[in-house]
Amino acid sequence: MAGVRLATAPGRWILLATVLGSSVASLDATVVNVALPRLARELDAGMAGLQWTVNAYTLTLAGFILLGGSLGDRFGRRRIFVIGVVWFALASLLCGAAQDIETLVAARAFQGVGGALLAPGSLAIIQASFAGDDRPRAVGVWSGFGGVAGAIGPFAGGWLVEAAGWRWVFLLNLPLAALVVVVALRHVPESVDPEARGRFDILGAVLAAVALAGTTYALTEAPEATASMAVVGAAAALGLAAAVAFVWVERARGRGRGLLARRGGDGERGERKGREVPRPMLPLDVFASREFSAVNVVTFVVYGGMGVMFFLLVLNLQVVSGFSAIAAGTALLPVTVLMLLLSSRAGALAQRIGPKRPMAAGLLVAAAGMLLIGRIGADASYARDVLPAVTVFGLGLSAVVAPLTATVLASADVRHAGVASGVNNAVARAAGLLAVAAIPPLTGLTGDAYDNAAVFSDGFRTAMPLCAALLAAGAVLTFLTVGDDVLRAAPEETEPQCKTHCAVGAPPLEPDRSQASAPPAAGAGPGASSAR
Repeated sequence: MAGVRLATAPGRWILLATVLGSSVASLDATVVNVALPRLARELDAGMAGLQWTVNAYTLTLAGFILLGGSLGDRFGRRRIFVIGVVWFALASLLCGAAQDIETLVAARAFQGVGGALLAPGSLAIIQASFAGDDRPRAVGVWSGFGGVAGAIGPFAGGWLVEAAGWRWVFLLNLPLAALVVVVALRHVPESVDPEARGRFDILGAVLAAVALAGTTYALTEAPEATASMAVVGAAAALGLAAAVAFVWVERARGRGRGLLARRGGDGERGERKGREVPRPMLPLDVFASREFSAVNVVTFVVYGGMGVMFFLLVLNLQVVSGFSAIAAGTALLPVTVLMLLLSSRAGALAQRIGPKRPMAAGLLVAAAGMLLIGRIGADASYARDVLPAVTVFGLGLSAVVAPLTATVLASADVRHAGVASGVNNAVARAAGLLAVAAIPPLTGLTGDAYDNAAVFSDGFRTAMPLCAALLAAGAVLTFLTVGDDVLRAAPEETEPQCKTHCAVGAPPLEPDRSQASAPPAAGAGPGASSAR
């Protein structure tokens, strides 16, 4: 049967549900930064509380995003997507109703799980629903509209904080989520991966989350005067042990499945007997490619520095420069606009001349922009200080993300395209998580620093050169480890489909192309159709 066509009414409904659903989740990763000063004062939170407000969401999102995609393949992409939207909405309600910082942080962690369920599901629905020749265009429209939402979001968040209070940054998700659920249930076809079977790697996902949580706790709490060093040490040890266990478990499961496959059909018999080895959440064989490993190291370094900059800049504009929430929220608008305009061109250039030079040059330009951002102080003017700095940063970043994504996809096997993209996305989020936990305390941003303009300004001016150094290190690593021939020799199937985007939080997710030609199982409600 033919799939849904992009230009038809069913195609537009599918795009509406997936774009709006994924945008709701991605916006919370950036919009919340605008509300941090207000919620800190109302909930009497210190810098550690603000770090956890951002990091709790990132932690669970990064830890469970790969598992979320697997759940959709098995139990139905629309079903898991809708569950994720409802989950996200309930968590948003808890965030909006929080009366103390501890409740807010717990709700944010809960919210990240919902994001991990719906974010990969939205892309998988598009891949499974549309006709083959329309899939790349549908993914492009999805990523483009998601970028537009990312550009509008911080301004809308700032307006909500000013007009209605910080709680509405979260409560606005409820009516949007209700609309997504109604549209999805009425117009989005159900689909599954007919080859998905066996047990889920729940243990791997839990170990990844525990490793990130323990490390983040130790980095965030160690500089606080009230922290118990015994508890901090125990958290660090737990995080390290969980990380080692995660690698061991994923390697063992990858080898176990390979052994079953070599025995020919023993996997199915093993499943019936309860001996089926769970599919590893992170197939470690994707790291057999030198280029894939190298570009993920670059991703980790670069997105670590960027994560700290995005966290601190909006705070600095409000605490030190005296900007309103709306003005602070729109300060980074040039970055998203430049990425929307230039990302596809940067990707095309990298395909033509190779990724090394565009990425290295872009990172150096972005590092220069970050140094300019570090000069934004108490007497800052938007036109004189903020706009030139963020424009230089945005120009540099626009030259980096698309070539980076293309290199990730080209350096992995075609059957691992979806996994490779998910791994790169999770690496970026984990980098931001750990850097936001570590760098602010190292620069003296602890306790009530957010409420002391002089202290915050000193810490900000120290943090930005550190972040710029991370980007410069990423440029050096790119030049030394990323080859230009990786894209020239890549098959056409590995070309990115998310060409227009503003992926400031993490590189864009790409669809799993291994199932692109498989007919999904039907069983949906109205508007269901199968794709080939």
